[in-house]
This record gives sequence, C-alpha cells and structure tokens, in this order.
Amino acid sequence: MKEAKITPLTSEEQKDINENKLVAAIGYIWILCLVPLLLKKNSKFCQFHAKQGLVLFIIELLGMIPFVGWVLFIAAVIYSVYGIVQALDGKYWEAPIIGEYAKKINL
Repeated sequence: MKEAKITPLTSEEQKDINENKLVAAIGYIWILCLVPLLLKKNSKFCQFHAKQGLVLFIIELLGMIPFVGWVLFIAAVIYSVYGIVQALDGKYWEAPIIGEYAKKINL
C-alpha cells in the first residue's frame, strides 16, 4: 500500500477547510453535489469532495439497474457516508477507485 505523504496546511487552506466543512459534506448527498460544485468554486476543499460526490452520484444512478446496479448503489452509499464523515472532520479523503475519476473532472 502507498504511504500518504502528509504536508502541513497553510493558514489559508486551514481557513478554507474550517469555513466549508458542512458544504463539502453536502457534496456527498446525491444531486446536492452540485451545491458545492457551483456555489463554492473558489474552495479547493469543497471542490475536492464535491467531485467525488459527483462520481458517486453517477454510480448511484447506475444503481437503478437491477442486481449488479444494486451492489454499486450500496457501495456508493457506504462511500458517501464515509466521505461525509471525513469532510466534517476536515480531512481530504480520496475514495478508493473513484478518487482517480474525480481528479479528472475539470469544472
């Protein structure tokens, strides 16, 4: 497993996190991922979590497909709950697998 490199946050980054924890957490709740994507464009923290929320939203939509989709939906809900907890804790948490897709989103 790859070790996470921890770099200290600047006061500006810490301020961004402290001010936007709740909005970042909202980004994991289905279509509400659009709230931080559109309203907090200048917040790196919100954008990070909202992009992961957007990928999860797409996966949840695929969850409407019987059987296989249901498994995807359950996994997406688990990721969403964990993402909400991490956002409220003020942490940058890259979700396994979907985090790579979220990084590629440019809005």
